[in-house]
Amino acid sequence: MPPRSTRLVDSLDDDDYPAYTMGRAAEMLGTTPAFLRALGEHRLITPLRSEGGHRRYSRYQLRVAARARELVDQGTPIEAACRIVILEDQLEEAQRINEELRTQGGQPPP
Repeated sequence: MPPRSTRLVDSLDDDDYPAYTMGRAAEMLGTTPAFLRALGEHRLITPLRSEGGHRRYSRYQLRVAARARELVDQGTPIEAACRIVILEDQLEEAQRINEELRTQGGQPPP
């Protein structure tokens, strides 16, 4: 097992490490815990739970939540904002895969 200090550095660099409490995440986003709960209800983000059952958010989840908040602030209903963010994420992933295939000389699947 790696030394404790190595594990700590690894978790600090990990975008998926659930480092932020609900209160801290809401504060960072300038929103309310209820907004974060609503994003979970609409399956945009699923926070991990601490041993005590408290929601914990990763940096990646905070970026996703921030994008949803931008859309909601522009007047988009939260349900639609969540769907838009999910579709944007899927498109970005598909584009990344296509680019990898192109650079490897392969062709994307039909």
